[in-house]
Amino acid sequence: MSTTIRPADHRARDGAATDSPAVRSARLLLELVQKQPAAVVFVAVAAIAWVTLPHFGSGTNMRDLAMQSSFLAVIALGMTFVIISGGIDLSAGSVYALGGVLAAYGSQWGFVTALLLPLAVCGLIGMINGILVARTGMAPFIVTLATLLFARGLLLAITDEGATTYKIERGQAFLEIGRGTLFGLGYPVYLTLLLFAAGAVLLRRTAFGQVVFATGGSERSAVLMGLPVIRTKILVYTLSGLLAGFAGAMTAAYLESGVTVIGVGTELDAIAAVVIGGTLLTGGVGTVIGTIFGVLLRNVIQDIINEIGTLDSNYQSVVSGAFLLVVVVLQRLLGYVRRE
Repeated sequence: MSTTIRPADHRARDGAATDSPAVRSARLLLELVQKQPAAVVFVAVAAIAWVTLPHFGSGTNMRDLAMQSSFLAVIALGMTFVIISGGIDLSAGSVYALGGVLAAYGSQWGFVTALLLPLAVCGLIGMINGILVARTGMAPFIVTLATLLFARGLLLAITDEGATTYKIERGQAFLEIGRGTLFGLGYPVYLTLLLFAAGAVLLRRTAFGQVVFATGGSERSAVLMGLPVIRTKILVYTLSGLLAGFAGAMTAAYLESGVTVIGVGTELDAIAAVVIGGTLLTGGVGTVIGTIFGVLLRNVIQDIINEIGTLDSNYQSVVSGAFLLVVVVLQRLLGYVRRE
């Protein structure tokens, strides 16, 4: 059977073949902006800051920026899975703080206890979130708000209402997780990159990742298709708890103590970074790479405000909030462009 090429198809192919380099570059740029808007904005903002601010591009500032981004990035990685599945985790900040305190508390019994204690407790809290959300049908907002209060209350109980700060003794191997360096970069940066690489494979190259997308896209359809929706929800919340606890352990090792006042509002920072990275709050759409750039972009903006120095520190929240609003609006507009 012969294939007939219609004139319209022929013109379309000829047009695609004769596009100028400028047109092709513009088309590729548009596709990149649609797929990874945070990456494009990050590169643009960082380039401007590099040229205009004298200390922004220094090696010390770049190392500090990477280091500070790593702790939030680990929490945001877990939040990415939760949001793609159609949920939300408001307990992440308190679980992060609890993980730091438990790591410092457990360090008196050695490296293994300091690492496994926060992972076990924080992972259990995440599992409880998942079970309540998946099995009872309760709203994730309510469930994780309750565990936020539980985790913060447990933290205060362990530390005598915050009066006791557990220290990690100098010379302990556990401190290397937060303070060790390789080629000038701290170990938390490398650990974060390894976790994100594993997260990207898990999300894009496994059946579990596909079920996460399907659940967030349309939970009812996923159930009708026979997909393990309940198990997937439990796993994503457990993963979020584990990663928040691990981020807390790294922070405790970096600060050499379990600081009780950290983590307040961190869950909102993680959500903002995930949304800035292109993950939709409605679920079903998102990337791990986008979350990395969302975290970096957020921290670069804060770094620029700090380096300018003439702006009040409160403007960080104003600028971050305004930028988040702009990104959400742009995502909606780009969604309309894709459908057209």
